[in-house]
Amino acid sequence: MIRGLLWILAAILLGGIVHLSTVLAMPHTATQDAYSRLTPLTPVNAVVPLTPPTDESAIMPFMDPAFAAAVCRYDLTNGSLKLIAPVSQAYTSVTFYTRKSVAYYAINDRAAGRHSIELDLMTPEQHAALPEDEDVTAADRLIIESPSMMGLIVLRALAPEPGLMPMARQALAGATCSIQPAQ
Repeated sequence: MIRGLLWILAAILLGGIVHLSTVLAMPHTATQDAYSRLTPLTPVNAVVPLTPPTDESAIMPFMDPAFAAAVCRYDLTNGSLKLIAPVSQAYTSVTFYTRKSVAYYAINDRAAGRHSIELDLMTPEQHAALPEDEDVTAADRLIIESPSMMGLIVLRALAPEPGLMPMARQALAGATCSIQPAQ
C-alpha cells in the first residue's frame, strides 16, 4: 500500500517538474513571438502604426480594438534612442519589451504629466557613459535603461468611442523614435 502511494507521489512530482520545465522553456523556443511577427512589417528605430485587429488576423495577440496601436522596433547598437509620443485626449500608454517579449517598463500620459511623453532609452553602459553635466542629467529628462540591445516599444491610445478612433490614430502618428548619435 505505502509502496503504491510512493510511486503515485513520484509520478506526480515528475509530471510537475516536466510541466514546469516546459512552461519556462516555451518563451525561449517560440518562433512566432511579437518581435518576429513585426520584423517584416516594421523598420528599425521608426514608429509604425499597426492595423486594427480583426477576428481573422491580428498582428499581436490580445490586441484591444478600442486602442489605436503603434510600435517601434529598436536597436541600441548605434546609440541611445529618443522617444517622443504626443498624448491623446483620452489615454495614452507606452510599454517597453525586450527581444524575448519581457515587459520591463511602462508609462502613461498621467504619469508623464505633460502634453507628450518624452524619454531617452539606453543601455546601462550608454547611461554610465553620459557626462556628469548638469544639463544632461536634468530632473525633467526621463532616462530608461534597456536590459537588451533590441526590443519593442508599444504605444497605445484609447478611443473611448468608435468615432474617436481617428483622433487616437492621429495622436500616435505624431510619435517618433530615433537614434541619438553618441556624444
